[in-house]
Amino acid sequence: MSNDDKLVIRAGETAHGQFPLDLTPERAGWTFSGLKVLELPAGGSQELATGDDEALVLPLSGGCTVEAEGVSYALTGRPDVFSEVTDYLYVPRETTVTITSARGGRFALPTARATRRLEVSYRPATDVVVALRGAGSATRQVNNYALGNDVETDHLLACEVITPGGNWSSYPPHKHDVHSDVERELEEIYLFEVREGRGGPGFAFHRTYGTAERPIEVSEEVRTGDVVLTPHGFHGPSMAAPGYDLYYLNVMAGPATDGKWLMTDDPAHHWIRETWDAQDTDPRLPMTRPAGPAPSTKDAQ
Repeated sequence: MSNDDKLVIRAGETAHGQFPLDLTPERAGWTFSGLKVLELPAGGSQELATGDDEALVLPLSGGCTVEAEGVSYALTGRPDVFSEVTDYLYVPRETTVTITSARGGRFALPTARATRRLEVSYRPATDVVVALRGAGSATRQVNNYALGNDVETDHLLACEVITPGGNWSSYPPHKHDVHSDVERELEEIYLFEVREGRGGPGFAFHRTYGTAERPIEVSEEVRTGDVVLTPHGFHGPSMAAPGYDLYYLNVMAGPATDGKWLMTDDPAHHWIRETWDAQDTDPRLPMTRPAGPAPSTKDAQ
């Protein structure tokens, strides 16, 4: 159920050429956030000009080589999003890149409209900050790529969340649609992937809802390749059906350039956080992690 069909984009709806997903800010109906997914066969290649956008090249499966400004960057990538975190590349606006994959793969290209032109920056998987958020059946894993670390971007924030089957994430419901001391105005994209079960493809559910002043309503089943747009309002939970692990990539951007993700909970459900102190984190997590120290737990955000 959705009061705006434009907020739910089903897998393949924007597909063309080697892009199963091509979501621009104009298609989303807002100003900053965008996302492409590039799928390459073995030996395949794609040239891409960033134009007014800054971007990440973030492998979802497989590895690639990225040619940018006369330099070749080799991304090791990963088998899939449920197995490992990945290395990645930041690409500034007004840059042409060529992405080539010897063995083939799928590559997410989170984007944001940018004013400053920064430097190309390669980041190894060991730089990815992994955190466990929540507790009990609300435990989920957050892998930070352009968020909560020293990766410099102009407007772009990006992370991925892994939720074991039966758990809830993006919970308690929260929002970030105004600029204040405790909140940032951020347009958010959810790209979902659900791990297959014994009988085939899995599914999950997602909820977004608004206020009396700014109504919005999304309550939808989601499957691999589906996208949900959150222009404003409280979003969450994202619910992984029992037996099916859930992944989503979050792409966020807004007018601020301070790189902060600040949000406020729905006051009716904020008390849920108090229950986490008496619960253990789900032992199925972390599901993926780089080499290094154990992830932090029960993150307050």
